[in-house]
Amino acid sequence: MEGEVALSLEDALKQDILSGKRKRKLRNITIKLDPLYLLSIKKVATKKGTPYQTLVRQWVAENIRKELKIA
Repeated sequence: MEGEVALSLEDALKQDILSGKRKRKLRNITIKLDPLYLLSIKKVATKKGTPYQTLVRQWVAENIRKELKIA
C-alpha cells in the first residue's frame, strides 16, 4: 500500500539543497546494480562528458528534490 509521506525540512537545509551548497563532505556508499544498468549509466555519462558517479549523484539529487517537492 503506497501513499504520500509528509516530510518537512528545516529552512536552512532546504535552502542548501536548492542552492546546491554542501556543508558536508561526500560519503562513499555501496549499491548493487545490474551490470547492464551500470554499462548504460557509463555510456550516458560519456555522451554527456561527465564522470558516471557525478551523473548518478545528479540524478539522485534531482529525484530527491522531486520527491520532496522543493524544486
